Amino acid sequence: MSDARRIVIVGAGPAGVGAALAARAQDLAAEILLIADERCEPYEKPPLSKTVLTGKAMPHEAPIAGPGGVGGHKITLKGDTRCAAIDRGGHAVVTEEGERIPYDILVLASGSINRVLPLLPAGQPSIHYLRTEREALGLREQLGRSRCLLVIGAGLIGLEVAASAAELGVKTTVLEVAPRILARVCDPETSALLQAHHAAHGVDIRLGTAISAVRTSPDGRIAIATQAGQTFTADLVVVGTGVVPDDRLAQAAGLDVQDGILVDDHCFTSDRSILAAGDCTRFVGPRGPVRLENWRHAQEQGAVAGRNAAGGDAAYNVTPSFWSEQYDLYIQGMGWPLPQPSAQVRRQIGPNAMLRFDLDGDHLSYVLGINAQRDIAAARRLIERRVPVDAAALADPSQPLAAMLKAKT
Repeated sequence: MSDARRIVIVGAGPAGVGAALAARAQDLAAEILLIADERCEPYEKPPLSKTVLTGKAMPHEAPIAGPGGVGGHKITLKGDTRCAAIDRGGHAVVTEEGERIPYDILVLASGSINRVLPLLPAGQPSIHYLRTEREALGLREQLGRSRCLLVIGAGLIGLEVAASAAELGVKTTVLEVAPRILARVCDPETSALLQAHHAAHGVDIRLGTAISAVRTSPDGRIAIATQAGQTFTADLVVVGTGVVPDDRLAQAAGLDVQDGILVDDHCFTSDRSILAAGDCTRFVGPRGPVRLENWRHAQEQGAVAGRNAAGGDAAYNVTPSFWSEQYDLYIQGMGWPLPQPSAQVRRQIGPNAMLRFDLDGDHLSYVLGINAQRDIAAARRLIERRVPVDAAALADPSQPLAAMLKAKT
């Protein structure tokens, strides 16, 4: 009988694969099982709304674990498997088929699920939500024979889909209930700049627009009525109204859950035999428990969870980040946005390139950049090292951010 530690990981996104790879690096002898609800090798999700939709790439071309896949790291992948329950007393997960899978340590990396609008149920003809390879390829096929598209929601996913559709020549309208786009991550001026860029590519964005009714015509086209009395008709609809944490397994098992699985700074849940990582968690942030929904967070928290599942002692401390590609714009955010920053500073570095800084006293707390990758990398170090900065210097494009790193903390 083997004495090897048996680590079972539920979820094969960036958090789950990151956990598996880190567990393998920590313990070469561990038996590691990665449970995935999709049948294929785990793949990167960001391209789904961009290059996959435009036909420039396929999901399998971007395996998370590299060319050799998870199997190349001596990790067993159990695909096309959904977990129905956790038997904490028996240290086993139970699949929907009734199979019991024993574990010594369990890592939950179940991610998030799309927020479904009741008026636009998933699975209906010409109504699309985007989360998986199958959904992306189905949407791509339908976009290829459509003339017009309605996107519900002007968040990152919705706008990426809109940009991809516009690139394909599909007439696109975006309906957003909020008064501006990307309100969670952008200041009003940057929101307006990005909206104008979409308009220049033929995308019509309607703000402050709430849906009141949906009707499908005999020819399959969808008509959406708004509370303002307008009606928009399209060949297909994509809903991008955010996600919710997939904490259902944890909640049913009696773990502490609060709009996400509660974990400590080492990714342990209220059960010391179970860790969790990624979009499904709520963890300790600088101003209390917080959830994040982005690739880097999932990958890095997954790595901490995997390392600790395999006997390590790592703490999770992240500088949040996101990125989005829309047309010729590469949009990045880095740091913790403040509800009321002490100052906001803008640096214009080109016709379609800028930086916007949020300050907390004389320290940088958050930066948003468009086509400013090198500066964002320097800003990240300013945030992480808590280097004092001067607002006037931040606004001056002639003063390199990298030079500010030499300032004494």
